[in-house]
Amino acid sequence: MDTVTAPDAPGLRGWLPSYLLLAAIWGTSFLFIKVGVRELHPLWLTFARVAAGCAVLLVVLAVTRDRLPRDARLWGHLAVVGALGVSLPFTLFGYGEQRVSSVLAGIWNAATPLVALPLAVLVFRTEALTRRRVAGIVTGFLGVLVVLGVWRDLGGAQLTGQLLCLGAAMGYAVAIPYQKKFIAGRAGTGVSIAAGQLLMALAQLAVLAPLLAGAPPAPQHLSPQVAGCVLALGALGTGLAFVLNLRVIRVAGASTSVSVTYLMPVVATVVGVLILGEHLIWNQPVGAVVVLAGVAISQGLLSRRRRPGDPAVRQPGPAGIAR
Repeated sequence: MDTVTAPDAPGLRGWLPSYLLLAAIWGTSFLFIKVGVRELHPLWLTFARVAAGCAVLLVVLAVTRDRLPRDARLWGHLAVVGALGVSLPFTLFGYGEQRVSSVLAGIWNAATPLVALPLAVLVFRTEALTRRRVAGIVTGFLGVLVVLGVWRDLGGAQLTGQLLCLGAAMGYAVAIPYQKKFIAGRAGTGVSIAAGQLLMALAQLAVLAPLLAGAPPAPQHLSPQVAGCVLALGALGTGLAFVLNLRVIRVAGASTSVSVTYLMPVVATVVGVLILGEHLIWNQPVGAVVVLAGVAISQGLLSRRRRPGDPAVRQPGPAGIAR
């Protein structure tokens, strides 16, 4: 799944619609979470969206005549990634959005690459530390401080919610280099690996949700809005979006796929303000811009562009894509 491949000759019509739809789906996911936690415990919301996402990917596997991984050791690693890259961050975002806006959650999600990079360098040793990357991390950290508004009297539910969202981003950040080190290169397609990851997360949640959140509410007691948001989170944000992401990687390359990170907080902000009527404080969008600038610097997106004939790119695994 992590074989080195050069993308197909990119044409805007070949990848741009999938790319924009991907940004719209993942950016809107924070709105769906905000609505979902009105009636569902965060753990049961996560369980429902993961179950719907599993159903979509299993259908894709059946249609493409693909199959789930057969390596027992790989399933062990998928259990770790399912916990760190799915169960934990999905649930923490749910808890966080009980306290902060969907806009802020989208902004914190954009900080994931800044946390993932030092972990990849210092813990998993899958990346090298350069001056450019250090500059990007420092810039992004300053952006995080601006988003938090550290000059204010921090405390209460607002701070707790932001820290929960930051914890969710850290879960993604650990899962990404873990997957690169222990799962990349093993047998299995991207869809089969992602389906296995979601199945392991679903098994974990099936045990934890009843223990920590009690019995789930009866589906017929959910409002149509919440039920629709749960289905959208699972079928679109955790299922279809992965298929779209694979298409963007294949046609336009991994670096183009990663750049969707820059559009997600924009989409989250627009839908949060226009649909939910959420309000922004000036430091939140300003800090988000600084965070994204740090991500761009650390990834070298401001210093060069990939041109035809450049070395082939390495496809990322699915750990960090389920939003």
